[in-house]
Amino acid sequence: MTIRTDLAVEALETGALQTKDAAQTEEQFEGLRLIRTDIRRGNALPGRAAGRYLTLSLDALIQREADAFPRACRAAAHALGQLTAQLDPHAPVLVVGLGNRAVTPDAIGPLCCQNVLATRHLVERSPAQFRAFRPVAVLAPGVLGTTGVESSEVVLGVIDRIRPALVIAVDALAARRLSRLMCTVQLTDTGIVPGSGVGNARAALTKKELGVPVLAVGVPTVVDGATLAADIAEQSGASCEALDDLRTPVLVTTRDVDQQVSDAARVIGYGINLFLHPTLDIADIDLFLS
Repeated sequence: MTIRTDLAVEALETGALQTKDAAQTEEQFEGLRLIRTDIRRGNALPGRAAGRYLTLSLDALIQREADAFPRACRAAAHALGQLTAQLDPHAPVLVVGLGNRAVTPDAIGPLCCQNVLATRHLVERSPAQFRAFRPVAVLAPGVLGTTGVESSEVVLGVIDRIRPALVIAVDALAARRLSRLMCTVQLTDTGIVPGSGVGNARAALTKKELGVPVLAVGVPTVVDGATLAADIAEQSGASCEALDDLRTPVLVTTRDVDQQVSDAARVIGYGINLFLHPTLDIADIDLFLS
């Protein structure tokens, strides 16, 4: 059976990604574990482009360690900085929150947008007062089932209008292991295919499709039921063959998904703010968002 995961670090663990096609390094930043996986060859991992994948652990946040939130935000900003070349401080950026706000495990993107400072209109109307800010536009395009429009079509229309130098797309992902749900952030410079983690892939948001560099940020919020069962069966030495006959996909999430999705979305949103506006700190962002 196919083991479903959106995480490059898990693909390397399971052997779906061969070590000859990838290199992996690890560092600690703000006391948090940050793993870098470089996929050297396109299609070395089905559905994953060659590029850089950073995996940030949020275990400290889940365990409510002291200062875990600001440390996680700074680590997310640091990771974003590693994925892009020096960005002109006045270059416009578009932040896109993908997903369905009405479905909690899929709400990471829209909730993240609520924590990102939208500054483009302020910079354009009062450049003298807001010269320290980068022009940032924030967009939550919804999902095809409720809008009738592909997210990529909405994003392309906005890009054509505001001409951003960079797009940052935020979405929910699928993991292989329960232990990685809500406590892992994957950041990559390869873009993203919305809905791919739950078998509902839509049009891709990539540099090739949009004509603009795309950084993708995601948090695994669900595990495929068959993948979870196969993982448990493997650990116990049981056969996984019966799982191949499953016809109805089942997704598993955590009991505290509401709070955990909200926490993760806030970390990502604040991390994006710190990356795009390096002169700000957590207290400044709290003030501007209040």
